[in-house]
Amino acid sequence: MPLITLFSAPKPFTNPHIATIQRNAIKSWTLLPDVEVILLGEEEGLAQAAKELGVKHLPDVARNESGTPLISSMFQLARENSNSDLLCIINADMILMSDFVETARRSRLRRDTFVLLSQRWDLDVTSPLDFAEGWQSRLESTVRTQGQLHRPAGSDFFLFPKSCYQEIPDFAIGRAGWDNWMIYKARKEKWPVIDCTPSVMIVHQNHDYSHLPGAKPHYEHPDTDENIRLAGGQAAIRYTILDSTHRLVGGKLARPKMSYLRFMRGVELFLRAIFFFLPEDMIENVARPKRWKKRFKKLFR
Repeated sequence: MPLITLFSAPKPFTNPHIATIQRNAIKSWTLLPDVEVILLGEEEGLAQAAKELGVKHLPDVARNESGTPLISSMFQLARENSNSDLLCIINADMILMSDFVETARRSRLRRDTFVLLSQRWDLDVTSPLDFAEGWQSRLESTVRTQGQLHRPAGSDFFLFPKSCYQEIPDFAIGRAGWDNWMIYKARKEKWPVIDCTPSVMIVHQNHDYSHLPGAKPHYEHPDTDENIRLAGGQAAIRYTILDSTHRLVGGKLARPKMSYLRFMRGVELFLRAIFFFLPEDMIENVARPKRWKKRFKKLFR
């Protein structure tokens, strides 16, 4: 029985660049030990890609009125068709390496309920990767010299035991808000939220938004507004990796070190709890005034 089931709803394989980076990502998943892969949806080219890469394909995913796959349906299908104790929803442009599986193993040994996430490394990739022996070392070297660590906002994967996230709102995949809710939900349930950024290198292959209506970023679409509504409002979708409760460093769990961003996030949450009756934008303006930035940055360098 595999340790982890990775599940994802790729974009159509009609755009040559999107097709290339998605094949790169899924191929990297298939090379991991103790992992099974499920691809969800009926986007053009997906069935053929799944067959070529030797992974499971489930086309019957529920969609919203605009035709976007629903996360709730993805979770249900993954649960019903998984043979693993750990599930991981992941975007189809993310390259994983062996450190990912080892990190999952270490987290599992320490907790019955938890959520594992991390910041990603952004890298321009325009051609198929060479997965010959030594490919991970070559990629790591390229990322260190040409890539950039993404800020701690927006999460591209969530790994968790099957006991977690039994009920999921009908979020639209590929739009903003649902990933923030995943962290909000974990904190609300008092599950450990483990940031494994120091222990793994998760590589995001950069792309444009030509696959979306009007080629607009995902946060500018009506589906994002609906995601925010389903999440319960702006307060829930402000949760980011800064709200993690633990970090995995050198194989050991530790509390996150204080930083300017974490400090100000704590201030914001405190003010929201005390002044819950005030408009959300007012609290944000108080918690994140630009004039504080220079003063507190000196304290947490």
